[in-house]
Amino acid sequence: QVQLVESGGGLVQTGGSLRLSCVTSLREFSINNMAWYRQIPGKERELVARIIPSGTTNYGYFVEGRFTISRDNAKSMVYLQMNNLRPEDTGTYYCVAAGWIFGPGTQVIVSS
Repeated sequence: QVQLVESGGGLVQTGGSLRLSCVTSLREFSINNMAWYRQIPGKERELVARIIPSGTTNYGYFVEGRFTISRDNAKSMVYLQMNNLRPEDTGTYYCVAAGWIFGPGTQVIVSS
């Protein structure tokens, strides 16, 4: 059974930064897409960022250059650097492997 564990969430003020990390037991990590999704209270779950094996990335429209996704294939880890956080970024952030395997999530709270 594949396991993903997120970390790095927490409480931060508007304009602050957080770095989310995700470690996975997924075999052949390097050939799989990895992504971060988020669940904002009262909204549908949405894609934050995705990185494919080649390193190509794509982001949700709301990111506007504030976030960066990266991966370390040697460690089977994926990261999300989030800068200039806004209160509307508050929610639960999920690491997702291969498009369908979700971690338990980590809470991000941005105070105004």
